[in-house]
Amino acid sequence: MMSDELKFTNQVSTYIRIGFISIFCFFNVFIFAQSDLGSWNILNLKYEQNKKLNFVSEGQIRSLKFYDHFHYYEIKGMINYKPMKPVMFSLGFGSYQTYREGGNFETPKNNDEFRLWPQILFVQEINHLKIEQRYRNEMRFTSNGYRNRFRYRFSLAYAFGKDDKGYKPFQTSISNELFFTDKEPYFERNRIQLALNYKPTKNTTLQLGYLHQFDYKINDETGRDFLVLGYYIELFRNKDTDNNTESISKDL
Repeated sequence: MMSDELKFTNQVSTYIRIGFISIFCFFNVFIFAQSDLGSWNILNLKYEQNKKLNFVSEGQIRSLKFYDHFHYYEIKGMINYKPMKPVMFSLGFGSYQTYREGGNFETPKNNDEFRLWPQILFVQEINHLKIEQRYRNEMRFTSNGYRNRFRYRFSLAYAFGKDDKGYKPFQTSISNELFFTDKEPYFERNRIQLALNYKPTKNTTLQLGYLHQFDYKINDETGRDFLVLGYYIELFRNKDTDNNTESISKDL
């Protein structure tokens, strides 16, 4: 009986892995066929004080064409507290700068914003499939006045590869995020991301992905298709670490 259950679990894991890789390959063929593909570049640094407390800083720069027509950058930080393994509370803040279309950092800006946000993250694992739900409340101090925004992200991820260093080196993930406000038209944005993460060492992760963003009557950033490249660095005060609530989608 146990061998049959183990065999079934392995089959399910194989189907999940094949499914994620197939979807990722399909989207890579699709995005490189797009003539207006933009770039979405991320540099992320995380310092883990202990199992419950860590600090994250991140910089992003984005372009509307393939490494041309740069129109956006952000610099932000976040404090994370994990009272238990599947739950993490966070407080983040940052500067978000959006420029006009038509060239590289064209002025005047569309938006000059400082943002503060509390959030909560729930993570669950089922047969090596990681499920993440993130709820965020953004308090936005923009050049056009104060705004509230509410975000919900649902993500799935599957790690695979030979586990000979205490972790699996590859992870595929897919996520969908919805953006809402407390004023009409209420719905602002939908963001879908598909990514492949490679972890060459315990402290570093490389990310390659595709992100599609649809915007509805907002001017803080234009919705397009983006190639996502990310480099993530993790520093640990203690060797005994637990990253069960590490964000699947990586991007803050």
